[in-house]
Amino acid sequence: MNNDWLEEIKWDDKGLVPAIAQDVNTGRILMVAWMNREALSLTYQEQRAIYWSRSRAKLWRKGEESGHVQKLHELRLDCDGDVILLKVEQLGGIACHTGRESCFFRKLDEQGQWQVTDEVRKDPRAIYDKQGSNHE
Repeated sequence: MNNDWLEEIKWDDKGLVPAIAQDVNTGRILMVAWMNREALSLTYQEQRAIYWSRSRAKLWRKGEESGHVQKLHELRLDCDGDVILLKVEQLGGIACHTGRESCFFRKLDEQGQWQVTDEVRKDPRAIYDKQGSNHE
């Protein structure tokens, strides 16, 4: 298969596109990250989520440090061609570097305060390196 499908994506001025990871079974939004052309092409080829880390300026295979790989089930492109949706199976049940299922674990309440809604499934210090500094 050729990569002509990549031409239909509207990349930003840095060559990136936002990518939303959604649990294929529950529909829950797990996280949002960025992809460049290479990351998206490799995601399709390897059938696992590979993102572009803006902070580290390199490819980031989700789960490379944590073991919490996102197995790709489906790729979708929004109507404007500028957002990617990845339907994934989240191995290990943790997508967030805080040790939670989803990065979207805070909800705005009626008093205008952010309330934590999801428990930590695993202490991040137990997931990442001993210094706890490099997270995905």
